[in-house]
Amino acid sequence: MYVARDLADSLAKAVRRFPAVLLTGPRQSGKTTLVRNELRKGFSYVSLDDPLQREFARVDPNGFLDQHGDAPLVLDEVQYAPGLLAHVKARIDQNRGRTGRYVLTGSQQFSVMRDVTESLAGRVAVLDLLPFSIAERLSRSKVTLPHLLWTGLYPEPALHPVRRDMWLRGYIETYVQRDVRQLLTVRDLTPFESFVQMCAAVHGQELHVAELSRRCGMTQPTVKAWLGVLQASYLVHLVLPYFSNLGKRLVKAPKMYFLDPALASYLTRQPSPDAAVSGAMGGALFEGLIAAEAVKAYTSLGMRPDVFFWRSQDGLEVDLLVQARGGLVPVEVKLTATPSARHVEPMDTFLRLAGDSKSRGVLVCRVKSRTMLPNGHMALPWNEFPAFVRRLLLG
Repeated sequence: MYVARDLADSLAKAVRRFPAVLLTGPRQSGKTTLVRNELRKGFSYVSLDDPLQREFARVDPNGFLDQHGDAPLVLDEVQYAPGLLAHVKARIDQNRGRTGRYVLTGSQQFSVMRDVTESLAGRVAVLDLLPFSIAERLSRSKVTLPHLLWTGLYPEPALHPVRRDMWLRGYIETYVQRDVRQLLTVRDLTPFESFVQMCAAVHGQELHVAELSRRCGMTQPTVKAWLGVLQASYLVHLVLPYFSNLGKRLVKAPKMYFLDPALASYLTRQPSPDAAVSGAMGGALFEGLIAAEAVKAYTSLGMRPDVFFWRSQDGLEVDLLVQARGGLVPVEVKLTATPSARHVEPMDTFLRLAGDSKSRGVLVCRVKSRTMLPNGHMALPWNEFPAFVRRLLLG
């Protein structure tokens, strides 16, 4: 059964407004399912993952496109036929005013974005489809927090938990064997596999390249290049520290989160759902889940994620700052089901230093219902956070 995606509205708007739309994102996030369900009417569909179609597109690109006539066309896994993009561009340029002609999907952001930028600049809208949001997952069935951190939000293990271990192992091995070999000239992949595991161990922490380099036994330029691959393939997201001075944001250490909690749980060898929550990684896994939800709220609206964190000189930290139309909204993330005044101190301090006397923050935690906290802040049940962020972004 198809699970309706939050990105569907943004996809429909982009198709109405642009000649071409690129739908990108990690492998197995549901891109093919989305386009085949949302673009059933009027669109022809072809997957370039099919060797016969891929070879046809390579040797006779015009004949390949002509077979679909003048109908709008979905080109799935377009990264396998990059030479086709020049011919798509030529056809768009014959009638620049016609929108909704092509929808392209691709999983490898480096190669796809490079080819699309070179070939379709000014003609294409770019959308990112990440794994399910909490709200999308809950639309199918109820799920507990430990179960969610354990099975994650990729459609396959989320909807079929019995396949969780086998799917995650296969996903990581396929990712390393296929994507990394294409993105990096690495002969021995064992050091990269160890690097990914070390990144999982610092999930939710500040990322210090020099320290990671020392632990991996790799040079800092290599570590930076490998981090770029993890970001480009949507395994991790870096949240920058907030400074009013943009230059400082770019040079200070970011926090690194895996975008799916099951991957972080698997790579850190959590033995069970309950252990994932109650163990040493519980707080980081929960914080990473909420940070990823904030990122997904932006991408589902076709927006760049403006999510930060803040740390004071005396060590107080606000886990997330969400940039909305009304300004910065501080968000604390704690596993507690019993919030107290001490949980709002970092938010109070940030707002005072920012000179913001009107904004209020939220504490995302395991309360059963919304609860008012001192100074106008609010404790919010974790499963309500996706809708809360979307309302902030929509104004």
